[in-house]
Amino acid sequence: QVQLVESGGGLVQAGGSLRLSCATSGLAFGSYDMAWFRQAPGKEREFVAAIRYSETSAYFGDSVKGRFTISRDNAKSTVYLQMNNLKPEDTAVYICAAPRSWTSNIGKSPRDYHYWGQGTQVTVSS
Repeated sequence: QVQLVESGGGLVQAGGSLRLSCATSGLAFGSYDMAWFRQAPGKEREFVAAIRYSETSAYFGDSVKGRFTISRDNAKSTVYLQMNNLKPEDTAVYICAAPRSWTSNIGKSPRDYHYWGQGTQVTVSS
């Protein structure tokens, strides 16, 4: 059974930082691209970042470029999202995701992903 469990969310002031973690089990983690999405109330799920299974490339949504970084520890089957210079508009539930299987191209749409965590709330106060 595949499980993705996020942690690290919380309340932070604008300009602050948080580091999210997504621990996985049941996956051949080292063979899977991993991604982070976020969803604010009343809004569609938004792509935040993704990292290739081989760690050779990473992609970011336009709204977080230059502020967020994504990394992974294949030995721990865990992916991380480092968020710096947080803004109130970053407030959302952050959700990690994995595709159904190995893919030749990294995905940036929710349709590209099959396994999802429950999410962790990030709230940025102004």
